[in-house]
Amino acid sequence: MNKKEITEIKKQFIPEACCITRICGCYVDAEKSKKTELKEAFLSLSEEEIFKYMDIFRKSLSGTIGRNLMTMEFPLEQEAQDGTQEFLLALRRSRLTDDALLDAFYDKVIEYYDYAENYYIILIHGVYDIPGKSLDGTEMFDASDEIYEHLLFCICPVNLSKAGLCYNAATNAIEDRIRDWIVEMPDVGFLFPAFHDQSADIHQVLYYARKPEQLHSLFVDQFLGCVAPLSAQNQQNTFNALVEETLGEDCDYDTVVQLHEKLNDLIISQKEEPDPVMLTKAEVRRLLEESGASDDKLEVFDETYDVTAGEDSSLMAANITNTRKMQVRTPDVVVQVVPSQAELIEVQVIDGRRCLVVPLEGDVEVNGIHVHLREEE
Repeated sequence: MNKKEITEIKKQFIPEACCITRICGCYVDAEKSKKTELKEAFLSLSEEEIFKYMDIFRKSLSGTIGRNLMTMEFPLEQEAQDGTQEFLLALRRSRLTDDALLDAFYDKVIEYYDYAENYYIILIHGVYDIPGKSLDGTEMFDASDEIYEHLLFCICPVNLSKAGLCYNAATNAIEDRIRDWIVEMPDVGFLFPAFHDQSADIHQVLYYARKPEQLHSLFVDQFLGCVAPLSAQNQQNTFNALVEETLGEDCDYDTVVQLHEKLNDLIISQKEEPDPVMLTKAEVRRLLEESGASDDKLEVFDETYDVTAGEDSSLMAANITNTRKMQVRTPDVVVQVVPSQAELIEVQVIDGRRCLVVPLEGDVEVNGIHVHLREEE
């Protein structure tokens, strides 16, 4: 799913446009025991509860595509009988009214979700009446062509509120505050089916992870039956290793700077596009070639890529470069510069030592203090 499609579904989680028909939940303690369950028509909840739940649902569709939000495709075996896709489709058809299916769902989550503390499982069923469109692309809300029936799932940590003092208006005194178990924003979640081209795509699921470096791969692999993608940090590490192994001794300062400049230019040129910039093996090879990699180095590229990243994998450009800053690190010094000004930093040999040379122009500060630079003859 792209940014525009995610935003369209996210807009349904406000009271004025509520498309949620039913909500179910299960509170699980640290011993993986079910403590209490919820089964309600969503609009039967109090107004305060509805607002708080919708905050959770919107959060599960927030973040950066490719880091927090990832569209995953079901393998063929999961689309067969007894596969994950069929199980989720059965849940959707039941509109969350089948208690046996719900119990099986909760049991499967508890089995594969690796978390040592208390958490709250939330599952909702929704029906979005997709507005029709005129020939000029204008939405016509009174001319719906299709409905998008979906499930949204979240797992929210449940933690004790912080200890402290509070003011008790009844006794007009400062007292010890009662600590409550608080349902926090979701750690993981998914939307099924995915929403593509104004229609449901039952072959894919949109997965959410609050922490990009913690995708809960076991849950993705065993519960959803999908192949967990590389996390954002692992994509960056993979790309770095790929560049170093491919270029070898030719992996010098100028080549790496030029490589990241091309990556940044590519991201900026497609900034208005709804889909993130993805790099296939062929595109990574082309970037290396344009950055000065020699033919003999590129001869081993395909094998290196297959081993390092995976033959059919793609890397998200925004995960392997930073368009806001470029960092040069040594064991003792870290220099950061805006990528567009990276050419200001040069590598020179001075008095027999390799040095990073940074011109000091304009105002110079040391720990926030403006300093004057003496001119030396």
